[in-house]
Order: sequence, then C-alpha cells, then structure tokens
Amino acid sequence: MNSTQLWLSLITLMVCFSCKNDSGKAVTPGGSFYTKTVLVDGISADNLTYKNVRTKPVISLSFSSPIKRESVTPSIQLIDQSTTKPISFTYSFSANDSTLTVVPNEPLLSLTTYKLTISSSLQSAQAMYLLASVSVGLTTTFDSTDKFSRISDSLLLDLVQKQTFRYFWDFGHPASGMARERNSSGDVVTSGGTGFGIMAILVAINRNFISRQDGLSRIAKITNFLSNQAQRYHGAFPHWLNGTTGATVPFSQKDDGADLVETSFLMQGLLTARQYFNSSTSADEIALRKAINVLWDGVEWSWFTKNGAESNLYWHWSPTYNWDMNLPIRGWNEALITHVLAASSNTSPISKAVYDNGWAQNGKMANGNSYYDTKLPLGPAYGGPLFFSHYSFLGINPHDLRDAYADYWQQNRAHSLINYNYCKANPKQYVGYSADCWGLTASDEQNGYSAHDPNNDNGTISPTAALAAMPYTPTESMQALRFFYYKLGDKLWKDYGFVDAFNLTNSWFADSFLAIDQGPIIIMIENQRSQLLWRLFMSCPEVKTGMKKLGFQSPALN
Repeated sequence: MNSTQLWLSLITLMVCFSCKNDSGKAVTPGGSFYTKTVLVDGISADNLTYKNVRTKPVISLSFSSPIKRESVTPSIQLIDQSTTKPISFTYSFSANDSTLTVVPNEPLLSLTTYKLTISSSLQSAQAMYLLASVSVGLTTTFDSTDKFSRISDSLLLDLVQKQTFRYFWDFGHPASGMARERNSSGDVVTSGGTGFGIMAILVAINRNFISRQDGLSRIAKITNFLSNQAQRYHGAFPHWLNGTTGATVPFSQKDDGADLVETSFLMQGLLTARQYFNSSTSADEIALRKAINVLWDGVEWSWFTKNGAESNLYWHWSPTYNWDMNLPIRGWNEALITHVLAASSNTSPISKAVYDNGWAQNGKMANGNSYYDTKLPLGPAYGGPLFFSHYSFLGINPHDLRDAYADYWQQNRAHSLINYNYCKANPKQYVGYSADCWGLTASDEQNGYSAHDPNNDNGTISPTAALAAMPYTPTESMQALRFFYYKLGDKLWKDYGFVDAFNLTNSWFADSFLAIDQGPIIIMIENQRSQLLWRLFMSCPEVKTGMKKLGFQSPALN
C-alpha cells in the first residue's frame, strides 16, 4: 500500500466510527462507500497534493462501489484557487462505473493552483453516501511560451523603468508626496523609500516620462513636508511617518524615533536632486536647493556616536527609550552611505576613526573567501542579501572606487555573481531556479518578509535583486528581465512593474509592491544605461571631501 492509499484508508477508518452525510444522516459502516485511489496523469501523491501538473490533466478516482451516475454533477467541482472561479470539465466512467475520470474542458493556466472537490453527497449505485469528501490540490507546471510580444531590449528597459516609476508617481502620498511603504500601507510613508523615489523622479524627467517642472513640483512638495511637518530627532527622520500629519509611526516598540540609516537613504536622494536642479535663474530650483541644504545641514550625524561617547555610529535613537536599541552601524551591509554622508556633513561630521573602528571594525568586515570560483572581498558568507550592493550605490559610484578595505566594483560584482551562480546551481532543487531566474534579497515571501540570501533561501526570488544588479551583471540581469517579463508574464508584471517576489516551488506570486524594492530597479537600470544618478551624487562637493577624508580613491572624486 502506498502513502496515498494509506492516507485515504485512515480517513475512511476514522469516518466509519462517526460520520454523517451532508444532510446530517448517519452513514452505516457496513458496506460503506469510500474513495480507494486518486491518480493524476497516472501518478499518486501524498496528501492528494500534486505539483507540476500538466495544463490538461487527467484525474482518475476509483471508489469501493459503482457510482450512481446522476449524483456526480451536483457533487463535483473544479475551482481556480486564486480567483475562486469554477472551471468547466468533462467526466467519464470506467471499471463498471467504479472509476470516475475528470478532464478540464480547456487547458488550465500555468503556475496556478486548482482544487478538485468530490463532496460526500456523491452516492453509490446502492444509494450509499460517500464516507468522506475528497479534495485534490493541483498546481500546474510552468508554461515556457512568451506571454507578451517581443520588443527590443532598449524598449523593454524603457517600459520597466516607466511602469515601475508609477509606484512613486501615481501612488505617492497625496498630502506629502512621499513614497508609501508598500501598496497596502495607507498613510504610512517611508523616509528611505522616499529617497529612492526622489531619485526615480530624476530618471523620469531625464527619460521624458514627466516634465522637469512636474518633477520639481513633486520634490518641492516632499521637501516642504519634511521641513514643516515631519518629526525629526536631532535632524534625523524616523523609518516610517504618517504621510498626512508627519507624526512618527513606530517601526517597532523601541524604534519610535530616529533611524539614521533610513535618513541617509533620504539624504542621498535629496542631495542628488539638489545637483540635478542646478538652474541659477529659476526661482523654484533655487528655493528647492536651499530647502534641501537646510534639511541636510540639520542632521546631527556625529551626535549618533552616543553624543561623542563612542567610535561607532548608532542606528536608532528614541525620545522614550533613548539608546536602548543599541545597534551599532557596522559593516558589511547596506549602510556605507550612512558613513559617507556622516563624514561629508558641513555641520556635524564624524571622524575617520568612526569609519575605521566602527564601520570597518579595523578590517574585521573582510571576507576573502571564494564561492563558485569568485572571491568575495567583504561581508558574510556568500555575500548576504543583494540589497547590500544596491542601496548605498544608488548614488555612490563603485567604478574604480577603492579604500583601505576593498575595491568596491570588485565587491559588488562578486556579490552579484555569487548570488547568480548559487541560483543557477540550485543546490536545494527549487522549481525555476536557473541562469534565467535568479536573485535573492530582502522582500516579501509567502508568509511574511525575510532577507533572502544563499544562507536563508526558501525558494523565493525577488525581481529587484537581479534587476538592480544590472550594472554589475548586465548580461545575467538582462536574461532575468526577459524571463520575468516574457515567460512569467502577467503573473509577475502588474500596474507598478514587477510584484515584489514569487516562489515557483509553491506557485506563489506576491500581490505587493515595496518602495525600497521598486526604487532600486529604476535607479540601477539607469546607472547602467547613463550613470545619471552616480554622476549627480558624486558631483556633490561635500561628498567628494567626505569620501577623501575616509580614504577613498576614485576618478569620480577628482
């Protein structure tokens, strides 16, 4: 007896002791009518859950007695689980009417979960009711045909940037203009995601998706809100705010005040915008630059060393809990930009010792091991989630950038290639992982949110991971983009670009969009295409001074 037969037998045995049909009538155990086997395309499966099913499956159910034919139609249903839409089908009988075979009338959708249910109202030819209803789960296989018409790679990049930009433009908060944290967050806006959104607006102006004046007006709206309504703590902003009132929305119980890392993402965007709107005659552009400078100079970066008591920057400060979060900002992770901006401050810069002793831990952030024949200079084993090589480098140009600890182009390219090659090797044998389908980073997953990487991998691919790696792995990232768009099609591609994540092993697709994931797609694709954001941010005179002070060398700093 195989596991499916055993499972069906156990259900039958349990129901025999206490069972009623749908009308509430008791079923007599003697001479009972029950399901013996369930086969999908001739195969049985544990718990009647079938994966990688053909889009036109043949489902056969055998019973202990011949079936009363006229009881079948009201007792059987095939449902698309994602839409609850009934699916039409044809059924037939065999083996002296003791086997029922069900076939959908039309091919099922790929990568979709269906449920075939046989209720206990099904009767045998002797008018006995089925002892227990049967539910068969069917998840269809991947369909490799193109879902959209092919266009040139250049037009595809335009399309991805333009549609993803809509998250920040059409869905920006109506009162503040800031980026909502996610598409279901209502009034909750994000400081770091807004920094990414500001940079996305600059791309949109440069690509003629919107006018320069419209982009300027939106960023001015954001800066006015940040200046006049948003809560600040020693000049730094909280992770989340209410987009109407500017009040802090706690990220967690004790994270109810300043978030220095999120503030640095916001300032990265604002400084980039200041460099873009460089007119000496436009009153609006002059006013925007002045407003940005006031916000920038208002951040008390050095105060986040516990007011000078330590050689570490600290991530959080709370007006209620003070330094209780006690999280030093140490590398290697996404917060290089925090130290660069802190060193670049006109008003409260940190010393090089904070960078060396705190961030770099005097070299302890080094890795130096090889993974998939690629040497990784910094960070955890296999590099960690890919956003480490994205968030700080939306503005910082890693080309030919070096300091005492690493060559940052080598670091980010190695990190991306290791992530790519891990997914290509697919050591855990997840469905879909390949040279075309890769990318592990922080994102939503089927039952929550997690920072995915080779050491924390559950089959969840995040489109932002491969797409925001475009400057480092242009060939591999373009392969992923084509796969996401053409092969996964409208499962993945929606009103605001690609959804946040998917898991082909579980045939799960997110219905969410996150500001911190949508922004890097637009920005890093643009950096690959034109280096626009890199050129703007690296043109900041304060950044040049600050990075040189920390020991960085790059042609962009000359």
